[in-house]
Amino acid sequence: MIAEVLLVLAGHSSSLFPTDHKVHPAFAPLLHPGEEQCLESLGQIALCYRKIKDACSVLARPSSRYVSALCATLNQILKDEYEVLVVETEAKVLKRDSSLVASGSFVPLSSLRAIFAEWDAPLASLETLVDDLQAHERWRPGPLIDLLLTRSQTGIHRVSSIYARLSEAVQRVWIAQLQAVLIHGTLSPNDPLADKNYVLVEGAVPSCVSVQSRDSITYVGRAIGTVKAAKWEKQFPQDLAREHTKLLNTVIPQDQYSFDRVISDIRTAVSEWLWLNVLTHKDVDEAVESLANYFLLRNGEFALSLIREIERLKLSRLTGKSVPSTMIRDQDLHLALLRASLGTTAQQDPSLAHLHFRLPTGPIRPLLPSLAGGAKDLSASLSSPTEPTSFDDLLLGTPLVLAYDVSWPLDLFLHASDLQLYAALFSYLSALRKTHTRIHTCWTALSNAQRARRRWTGLGEGGTAEDLEVRKQLLRCGWGVVREMTWFLDTLLGYVMTDVVDVEFRRLKSLLSGRPTGGVGRQMTGSGSAGAVAGSGDDRIGAGPLGASKTGSTFHPSLSTGSNLSSGAPPLDFTTLRSIHATYLERLLTGSLLANPALTNIIRMILEVCERFAAQVERWGGDVLPALLFEGSLAAGGGDKVGEMVAERYAIVGEIDVTLHTLLDAFYEQLSLSTTLQPFSATIDATKSMLYNASMTNTTGFGFHTFVRTRRGKRLEGDEEVRRHVERLLLRLDFNGQFSKPSARRHGTRSTAPAGQEDILKQGGLA
Repeated sequence: MIAEVLLVLAGHSSSLFPTDHKVHPAFAPLLHPGEEQCLESLGQIALCYRKIKDACSVLARPSSRYVSALCATLNQILKDEYEVLVVETEAKVLKRDSSLVASGSFVPLSSLRAIFAEWDAPLASLETLVDDLQAHERWRPGPLIDLLLTRSQTGIHRVSSIYARLSEAVQRVWIAQLQAVLIHGTLSPNDPLADKNYVLVEGAVPSCVSVQSRDSITYVGRAIGTVKAAKWEKQFPQDLAREHTKLLNTVIPQDQYSFDRVISDIRTAVSEWLWLNVLTHKDVDEAVESLANYFLLRNGEFALSLIREIERLKLSRLTGKSVPSTMIRDQDLHLALLRASLGTTAQQDPSLAHLHFRLPTGPIRPLLPSLAGGAKDLSASLSSPTEPTSFDDLLLGTPLVLAYDVSWPLDLFLHASDLQLYAALFSYLSALRKTHTRIHTCWTALSNAQRARRRWTGLGEGGTAEDLEVRKQLLRCGWGVVREMTWFLDTLLGYVMTDVVDVEFRRLKSLLSGRPTGGVGRQMTGSGSAGAVAGSGDDRIGAGPLGASKTGSTFHPSLSTGSNLSSGAPPLDFTTLRSIHATYLERLLTGSLLANPALTNIIRMILEVCERFAAQVERWGGDVLPALLFEGSLAAGGGDKVGEMVAERYAIVGEIDVTLHTLLDAFYEQLSLSTTLQPFSATIDATKSMLYNASMTNTTGFGFHTFVRTRRGKRLEGDEEVRRHVERLLLRLDFNGQFSKPSARRHGTRSTAPAGQEDILKQGGLA
């Protein structure tokens, strides 16, 4: 019987177990219950073993290379460990080993059961594994590796060891396929890791591979494949390819940190080679200049024209009669983009073809400007924002994203995250510019209305004695509001476009050309983005000290792409190029205040208040004062009473005035705190995730709360300049001490406190 049991354990059939692991009924009366239980336990082990072997023989034939590798490894493990145990046990029986054979002639079934007990859990687990494999017709490598790694996380050492070896075998096959993509740029016809565009297919990558490594695999595979398909004279060096092969042979995906490091090293090496042989300085210069002209609004005349075209598009849809003509679609915005370029320097710019607008929420109907918002609680709105402040809905009234099509090899330099940051900067700058233009238009309307009214009223505003005084106060309050709005927007937009965008762009160009950065951006008058401070209806660029000619609104390249060679500077490597561009974007975000959540929240509310005031004036016919003959402009029945329409408008303008001053005070206070609080260290990736984690992973919240930042090691050149920019903005805002001296602030509503009490409040700085 012992020989029969050993044959059963080796995978042979026997009459002892006719169907499953149950002992044949004819033998049951001859066995002790304990012996019967031992035989059935051994039969269960033998049954699992046979089932696993049969399943492996079935799965290995028509299945994928990954399942075949798993089955081959599993067979080898069973052969080296389980089958060897069966042979060794039989040898002990034949040699009458005293550890197994009692009295030299008797072999207890309990001893056999104890020897093979260590295989109870492994074989049972492997049986469920092959059942899972047979339940699905096709297994992709990603889910298969994830399944094996998950099963290896167990406290039973032998089970964990078996699954670890199985997962490593499958991962080695996956690494071989990965080498074909990363080293040769080729894709397997069966179970390819990526499609023809080298985008990783679903299920081709295990979950232990990070997002960064996935992007790098796509990047390197497409780069090598494209260079190989183009059959250029310069192909990827073979010695470097062999080095990359050796690196990949030393890691597997489950060792995430080592795998990410190797993939990153390969990407860096490939990028350096591409930078020296494929991607040129000219490509980078053209891309950087194009992005600055259109996303950072350095092309001022095009930016103004685009804002007008979008406003004209909204007006045409609002006045449309048929349903199709009242919707705004992506193609309508693209047509507005082309119309905006007519008559500007962008008309002949080939990079304009890379731009297109995208409506994330789909086609929409335009809405009139909202006049609500006066009753909301400012204290709650000024508290710490719970989510990032977005400006992408201020230009059109619904989320609108400006996208830039990047083709190879430019996508080696510009990543999707970079373009998202450019889109965020465009939304922010275009919102500032549009509101600035609206307030200038409002100023023009108020001025024209006052000149027309003074033809009939002379130096006064008309009306009864009481009405005359209120109309005078209303007019002055309205002019004060629009003056404050114009001054703030002039200051903020001039700071962002001149001190931040222009300075950082010139600094980037000088770094790309290998020229020293000292003094870059010192002389800014009449150049670059100074033209972007335009805003009046007659196309005059700027106002007061910010004014400049329209011809200065676009950048005319004067930095030769080969100047770094002629000046003897060392060649710019690709890693340094990416670092320079990433720092450029970081400094733009930080210097423009877009990286500070508290400040962007306040700026958003200020823009909304400005838009609401401009919409009110437009609704009132371009004047804050109602016409004398309008119904409600004078009190009914005569007498020294204020008209209902005058009182209503005075209440609205006064509320806007108080709200605006509250927001301006909060903005100055928060901006001052940002330069004095303790530094909050962060990385560039944190800034990216701060802006765009509604649609991306790695949500970490806002990255920069202050402008005093520390860095490990040597400080990056120009960091202090960003802080000085913010300090200059503080000086411009407080040039007459109206923020640093709260008692000097004026209010749109008259004080209702008694004279003596008001004097006390003034002395205490509370009035």
